[in-house]
Amino acid sequence: MFESLWKTMEQVISGAAAADAVAAISRYHRIQASPGYRRAAEWVLEELMRCGLEARILTYPANESDTFWSHGSFQEWEAREATLHLSEPSDEARKLADYRDLPLHLVGRSLSFDGVAELVALEKGEEVADYDGVDVRGKVVLTKGSVQRVHDLAVTRRGAVGLIYDGMMEIEPVRPVWTLPDAVQYTSFWWRGQAPQGFGFALTPRQGEALRRQAREHTLQVRARVDARLYDGALEVVEAVLPGSTDQEIVLVAHLCHPQPSANDNASGAAALLEIARGLASLVSRGELATPRRTIRFLWVPEMHGTFAYLASCEDRIPQMVAGLNLDMVGQDQEQCGCALVFEQPPHAAANFTGALLARLRQHLLPEVETHGGMGGYPLFRFADTPFSGGSDHYIFTDPTVGVPMPMIIQWPDRFYHTSADTPDRVDPRMLQRVGGLSAVYAYWLAQAGEAEARWLAREVSARFRQQVISEVQDAVTGADEEGALNRSQLQQQMAYRAARQKEALESVRRLAEVDVSPWQKADAAFVDSELSVAAGLLPDRPAPPQESVDGGDLVPRRRFRGPADVAGAAARLDEPGRERWHELQQRIRKAGHTLPTLAEYWADGQRSVAEIADLVQHETGRQDVVLLVDYFSMLADLGLVEVR
Repeated sequence: MFESLWKTMEQVISGAAAADAVAAISRYHRIQASPGYRRAAEWVLEELMRCGLEARILTYPANESDTFWSHGSFQEWEAREATLHLSEPSDEARKLADYRDLPLHLVGRSLSFDGVAELVALEKGEEVADYDGVDVRGKVVLTKGSVQRVHDLAVTRRGAVGLIYDGMMEIEPVRPVWTLPDAVQYTSFWWRGQAPQGFGFALTPRQGEALRRQAREHTLQVRARVDARLYDGALEVVEAVLPGSTDQEIVLVAHLCHPQPSANDNASGAAALLEIARGLASLVSRGELATPRRTIRFLWVPEMHGTFAYLASCEDRIPQMVAGLNLDMVGQDQEQCGCALVFEQPPHAAANFTGALLARLRQHLLPEVETHGGMGGYPLFRFADTPFSGGSDHYIFTDPTVGVPMPMIIQWPDRFYHTSADTPDRVDPRMLQRVGGLSAVYAYWLAQAGEAEARWLAREVSARFRQQVISEVQDAVTGADEEGALNRSQLQQQMAYRAARQKEALESVRRLAEVDVSPWQKADAAFVDSELSVAAGLLPDRPAPPQESVDGGDLVPRRRFRGPADVAGAAARLDEPGRERWHELQQRIRKAGHTLPTLAEYWADGQRSVAEIADLVQHETGRQDVVLLVDYFSMLADLGLVEVR
């Protein structure tokens, strides 16, 4: 079914060409809504038109008044020049940072400044107590903490003139402390509802440590000069189409933004998408592939913001989007970056066929070598099928209020993620070719799929579900004597939940063709019952721990906007006590898992209570925190993002 299509794609998808495109895109300082991003978008458009594709740049307002569903737009930003010098003590004076040398040295969306100020060194400065007895007014704060949070506490509330950031995000196990002492971390301000003020520079951890040592011995002064501005401008999305014979669509997306160089994140996804579009267009134009039944639409967006703007502007076309794929950070050299190729499954609230299809393609197409005895094959790279985690453009498309099935291909973790060390030499052309070829097969197969393909896909979804059921039931039996293990009743509840999700996943196959999926739905439900009956005698029937009633658990939230809510943007408009409340809630979310609130929003349909939503999230993730979700939805209600009854 896929082999001939795969061989065809292998002939036209060039990993070397995609790697060249990564190098070209990484030359641009691609901050969302900026001249650098616009130049990158124009370069992509020129390449698409050279390939003969129908392509254009769509423009959306970048200002403080427009909104896309719940998400507010923001002003365009341009930086012309920025330098930072240590000026006192004079015998140790030196240049610390220059925007012309490395644009990442300037914190994104910094404003103009020209002056000298005393340096105050804090460790993080993310808590109010960190400023007890510390005078930062008129000074520059050196911090390893979140620049957005420290800016609020130090600049907005206490009168500091700017920040210097010397932190480095830890990513265990590939990036522990001090792994990249001479790299600069990507940082940015987001002016959401607050009057923009101040500037920021980012230094390497080694530079920061040197300044901290000096600050313990001397009073330090820095001279900062920043020539930058915010203004009403534009946000661009590049769009190309390979026309089909019906009004249905398959959508492939990659975000084009991020600072120079940002090669793997996400020049690699953008370049792979460009190569896929070029390859498919050339095959169709030469007649080697038939014109697809469904249009294949390619989108290069400013991450999240461009997707919100695009979807909000074409709501009438969303129902025609049958499925999609998000390419984010796909080109890494695994040995350098320490990553694995990840195929992220859809969320349970939007259960669909795309995860099963991707898993089949990966399993069928990517073995590279035979075993020593010539029996079977396997790939020479790391890979994983993982649950939904969000964090990229697919989390908007796949939101049940939007309803476009869209998994993600990504490589994670990445040793050089969001740093100046994310350079084109960390890219593997062979990996770009693998991902490009597989994604092209995925897109074209879906674009052509009819009744026969839909029936095969229903069978595939069913087969993979049964494998999962066997595995989960066996896990429960194996761990029956362990603390916190599921009892018989809990396993039955878990499997009933799985069966309901499977029923929806099979129903999604009908997006491709009007086939009767009820036989598979009935057979899979019967299979679950059969597995449970076999396991019943092997599981203790001990009582489950009693669940405490949580005040507010009976609240029923109803979302007021389409797509995920812009909680951070709305919270930034709060007064100081409100912002503190949001900060404390963020800390709790980080401990519980950043995906939990997103999954909870997906389940919030105006019918389920928060307690019921928490149960569904627990079935999906194994984690339950009703109190956190009550507080989260209460915050969303106070921000006007949901209604509760």
